[in-house]
Amino acid sequence: MNSASAATTLPAPVESDLQIAGDILAVQHLLQPAREHPTTVAEFVGLARSVAEDRTSWEHLVRYDATTRWYHRLRTGPGYEVWLLSWVPGQGSGAHDHGASSGVLTVLDGELTEHSARGTLALGPGSQRVFGPGYAHEVVNDTLDGAVSLHVYFPGLTEMPMHSCSPARGERVPA
Repeated sequence: MNSASAATTLPAPVESDLQIAGDILAVQHLLQPAREHPTTVAEFVGLARSVAEDRTSWEHLVRYDATTRWYHRLRTGPGYEVWLLSWVPGQGSGAHDHGASSGVLTVLDGELTEHSARGTLALGPGSQRVFGPGYAHEVVNDTLDGAVSLHVYFPGLTEMPMHSCSPARGERVPA
């Protein structure tokens, strides 16, 4: 056997459209159009982050109500809703899930505590939680200051079944 026949042939490197064209503008027909609305979990997380960063779009709307949790639907799009919620000290959501909706919870101001079958988690400003359909939890403002959170639900929230147990009182919320 000679050394020439023993040599292996390396596969050709895979080139991108940019490497082939040299200028991506030369192949505009291959570019994907920008999506008008989010469709992936990552895009919904990005939507929540962009709304959170744009304080002028939501800060003036926040109200605190000691008798009930205050909420305001901030935005809707095809298959999703964005909600703004405020929490006075001691207010909580009660143990619940979101039916068939997935969601992104983002803390904008203050601190919230999430209780779930996985345990207890303190959420400060900028913290995000992503959850799927049927995920059960309870969210509580355990601090002495108000808190504000942003919630993106996809598809839009049509039900919020309440659960009779409460992890805040030492009971387990079903996963």
